[in-house]
Amino acid sequence: MSWYDAAGVDEVAPGTTRMVDIAGKRLAICNAKCDTDEGFYTIDNKCTHDGGPLNQGFLDGCQIECPRHGARFDVRTGKVLRLPAVRPVHSYATRVTGGRIEVEVGD
Repeated sequence: MSWYDAAGVDEVAPGTTRMVDIAGKRLAICNAKCDTDEGFYTIDNKCTHDGGPLNQGFLDGCQIECPRHGARFDVRTGKVLRLPAVRPVHSYATRVTGGRIEVEVGD
C-alpha cells in the first residue's frame, strides 16, 4: 500500500466531490460533513449497480447518490445504503498532509 498525492484541500469544496486517477484507478474524493465530523473520504468512482460516475452524483452528508438510478453509498465505508446497488464500493484511507489530500492505494 502506498500513499498518493491526490489534490489540494482547496480543490474539493465542502459538500462536493472530485474525480482523480490514482494508480490506474478512478476515485471520487468527497468533502463530506458526517453528523459532527467533516473531512475527506475516498471511494471508487464507479457505482456497483451499473458503473455510473459517483463524482457526478449528489453528496448529502456522508451519503453519495449515483446520478443514474439513485443508489446510495456511505462515503466513509462504501456500504450500500439504498438499492438498486447491492454491492458496496471500495473505500480508501484518506488523510491531509500539508494542505494536500493523500489517498492510500494498493500497488
